[in-house]
Amino acid sequence: MTIEQAVILAAGEGQRLRPLTVLKPKVMIPIANKPILQYVVEALAVNGVRHIVMVVGYRKEQVQDYFGSGEKLGVEIDYIVQKQQLGTAHALMHAKDAIADRFLVLPGDNIIKTDTIAQLVEAKPSIILVKKQENVSKYGVVTARKGTVEEIVEKPRKATSNLVNTGIYSLDRGIFEFVEEEVELPTVLNSMIARGYEIAAQETDGTWLDAVYPWDILRLNDIALGAVSLSTAGTVEKGVTMKGAVSIGKGTVIRAGSYLVGPLIIGENAEIGPHACIFPATSIGDQVTISPFSQIRNSAIGNGVHIGPGSNLEDSIVDRGSVLGGHFTAFSAGAVIEVEGEYHNVHTGTVVGEHCAIEENVTARPGVILGNHSRVSALKLLSGKIPDGSLVV
Repeated sequence: MTIEQAVILAAGEGQRLRPLTVLKPKVMIPIANKPILQYVVEALAVNGVRHIVMVVGYRKEQVQDYFGSGEKLGVEIDYIVQKQQLGTAHALMHAKDAIADRFLVLPGDNIIKTDTIAQLVEAKPSIILVKKQENVSKYGVVTARKGTVEEIVEKPRKATSNLVNTGIYSLDRGIFEFVEEEVELPTVLNSMIARGYEIAAQETDGTWLDAVYPWDILRLNDIALGAVSLSTAGTVEKGVTMKGAVSIGKGTVIRAGSYLVGPLIIGENAEIGPHACIFPATSIGDQVTISPFSQIRNSAIGNGVHIGPGSNLEDSIVDRGSVLGGHFTAFSAGAVIEVEGEYHNVHTGTVVGEHCAIEENVTARPGVILGNHSRVSALKLLSGKIPDGSLVV
């Protein structure tokens, strides 16, 4: 019997992704111009799972406003509010009265494609979907024997397996007998195993992508853009050069002399150039202005962003509504970035939060993270992490 209902857990913030999640939940971060959560909903719809119970919490209005009843995506969405985000089992308990005998549980903050969950829809519960990972230190590691789960260990110091828990499950209502006071689903499942309950581990080779830190957004963006096809719904003036898969939204104008190389996606009502260069693995949102003689490489540009003339961005993220003055430069190289007491050596450019205003001739060193609603005066050299609401003069 095919499963027709899913519970999507979409209540969390994603603190390690700040400043990108200060003003929106992690599930609403755009990847290739679509919220992460939309990939999950679309994967369910294609697999015939059209009744979705969505558990929301942190900045829930943004999720509800965007997805509404689900009709535009061919699904029916019921919303359940988790006021305190205590854990996955706690979230599932909130949905107890709204779900059927058999159902899928999925995280709303991972990119999941159609083929990833196709086998689960037809399979009998209870199943954990697992995937091989090289670095398992940030995940729940699943030890399995002959396809049966023996144990799930969260973030182990020493890995006993290279299989990680994707947070995707096929379950039935029997799980609620084991939840009791537990707040996390892996703990509940370990309790079920200890009492003799059999849980299968099903390995997937399908797409399952998680963003833990801001620089992960560019990796997901690059992968998601692999599905972009050539599409020109806007206006392309004479003298524009386009190579590869370039998708241009309605109302967008690409001015003469611009050079675009895909995979690349540009949203609706944007204005590019003249003589702007945009290179692969870049997404540009709706109502964006890329001024003349600017270059953008491997970057994610949010809705409503304005980038002034002669700017150069590489491996960077500019969140919605920010205005970058002329000759803004975001260098990309190795940088050490601190996140919640952990230090990461990464090759990256700059992260600019929402609704920032940067004046002309500003340069950002690799690894700069500029908080939301910050203001930067002209001719400044930025470095390190700059908190929300800062004034750099």
